[in-house]
Amino acid sequence: MNFHRGRGREEPEINLVPLIDVLLVVIIFLMLTTTYARYAGLEINLPSADAAERAEAPNEIEVAVSAAGQVVVNQQPLQSSEVRFISEALTRAAQGRPDPVIIISADAKATHQSVIDVMQAAQVAGYPRISFTTQTQSR
Repeated sequence: MNFHRGRGREEPEINLVPLIDVLLVVIIFLMLTTTYARYAGLEINLPSADAAERAEAPNEIEVAVSAAGQVVVNQQPLQSSEVRFISEALTRAAQGRPDPVIIISADAKATHQSVIDVMQAAQVAGYPRISFTTQTQSR
């Protein structure tokens, strides 16, 4: 005797609506209770490099930038730290040198703008190869 002959078997199903509701409540709770770190300023530690002493290359132009923003090109101080004066000094220093490398040695307290001015002057003069010097870390 089969009393369930006319009825088909019902497939069990999982209702996802309550699960989604619970997950949304958890997400809202986490969003409201999470604290976000707000930085008033960034603390930056500049890297130092350990390298063997390099030989002096003949096609390098050394540019030094002091903390006050004064610029010296190959031990020759410039009358102004404007981009055009730096560019002219780089062009004079590079005469007869094929594709020189501009080596920038900036004081740790030099302004970012003064270093950018030297980089812009090198670009204006047509010297795309720029390098920065670092000091080795004392142990």
